[in-house]
This record gives sequence, C-alpha cells and structure tokens, in this order.
Amino acid sequence: MNAPVQIQMPLFDLDLLRTLVAIAETGSFSGAATAVFRTPSAISMQVKKMEEIIDRPLFIRDSRSVTLTADGAYLLEHARRMLALNREAVARFIEPDLQGVVRLGAPDDVAERFLPNMLRRFADSHPGVSVNVVVDNSDRMIEMYDAGDLDMTLITCDAGFEGDHQAEIMLREQLVWAVRQGGIAAEQSPMPISVWEEGCVWRKAGTEGLDAQGRAWRIAFQSAHITGQRAAILADLAIAPVPKSALGGEIIEAPAKHGLPDLPEYALGLIWGKNKNAVVAAAADHLRASFAQK
Repeated sequence: MNAPVQIQMPLFDLDLLRTLVAIAETGSFSGAATAVFRTPSAISMQVKKMEEIIDRPLFIRDSRSVTLTADGAYLLEHARRMLALNREAVARFIEPDLQGVVRLGAPDDVAERFLPNMLRRFADSHPGVSVNVVVDNSDRMIEMYDAGDLDMTLITCDAGFEGDHQAEIMLREQLVWAVRQGGIAAEQSPMPISVWEEGCVWRKAGTEGLDAQGRAWRIAFQSAHITGQRAAILADLAIAPVPKSALGGEIIEAPAKHGLPDLPEYALGLIWGKNKNAVVAAAADHLRASFAQK
C-alpha cells in the first residue's frame, strides 16, 4: 500500500508579512515602501507574491488608497502574530537590559484566564520591566487609555464601546452555554441566566439567541466578574454564555438535549500606541506572541 502523499504547504517569508502590516498601517503602497525601506515597485511585487501564495486578492485598490479584503484582514491578524513571535524570540537576547514600567488594563476574565502565565513569562524575558495591571470593564479601560492613565489595554471588541474599533485583534474565541454537570438550571422556564451589564458581548449573544428561539428567560445572577459567573453556575442557579476556554471541572458545555441556541465567537483586542516606547512595544509583542499560541 502506497504511503499518502503529503502536500508541502507554502511558507510566508517574514519580510512579506512585514510589508502586509506596513501597507495596512500606512494605507498605501508608497507609505509602506517608506516604512520598510523598499521601492513602491518592490512592494507591489511582494503583494503579488503573497496573493499568488493564497490565490486570493489581499487588497482593493483605487486611485487614492488601498483597503484590505476579508482575506487580507484575516492574514493581517496572523502576520502581526508571526512577526511578534519572531521579535519576542530575538528580544530575549538583544534586549535583556530593557527597563521601565508598563500600565496594562485587562477585563476580569482575561486577568484570570490568561495574564498570570503571560506576565510570568514576560518577567522572565524582561526582568527590568514592571507591569502594573488594572482590572476593569472594557468601556472604562478605553476611557483610561484615552486619558493617558494606561499605556495599553485588552478589551472585549465589537461591543459598541466608543473607541473599540482601534483594537488590534488578539484572539477570537467561541462562546458556549455553560452549565453545572448534572444540574437542572437549563431545564427551567423561564431560563435562569447569569450575565453582566447591557454592553456585555456575552450577554447580548445569549439573550438575542434565546429571544430568537422564543424562549422565556430571566436574569437570575448578575456579576461583572468571571468568578461570580462560575459561582452561579456551580450553585446551579443559572446557566451563562462564556468563552469555551472558561469551561472546566464541573462547569461544562450545555448538552445538545437542551436545545440552546448556538452562540457566535467573540473577539479580544489590544489598544496601544499612544505611548509607543521600547518597553511598551516589547509588552505588546509579548501579548501578541502569547495569544498567537492559544
């Protein structure tokens, strides 16, 4: 029996990805040429090469500017992560003496689920940098960033907060209905749910899904903190829409027998750049690299 033929996947050169990011950030091929020290014709050739690799257009061009296609936007997310992984690896050897303070904002669930390991690794690779973390709601942290009280902040994106369009996507994650294993909350009517305020993306996804099914529901538990949501679920007081990575132990995804509505993905983004010094840039790269491995 012949062995299956393995298809060799093409590789994106980091220089190509750097050019893609430069075009997206400057809004033009000429601006990107200046940013990466190449000629406009060389930039055009690099774009052509990337489009040949994926066999799809990356940009919509007109006489004044270029904009990303949906495929271009998707590749841009990954390009930033790949470049960050490279810089993160190199920085460990060429920036060991970098010193300073980074003021970082993060939502409660992110601070619990992701930041401990990420910040521990950052401390190992950048021992001279201190990270001061503020945990708050996304809308509040955007205000703090705009006021200059934070150097960067992780936020829940697409929530309608003024300024969340500035965010660079770090992670997209599937939302699921979480229930207590063996619990009965999902069998009750009206359905008891645990959510947070009106601006919460998780709440919006859950309640709109239930409304679309014509299912009665009530808010049985309200908390801004993931620990509060877990407590409500574990006590079998309510079910809740949460990211899939938040499941664990006796908190499981609701079985299909309950017929709960499918939930969308949600996005976690990073806003930074107003205070763009070497220390803040290193922290941003570390977050990109860390989320790229999720």
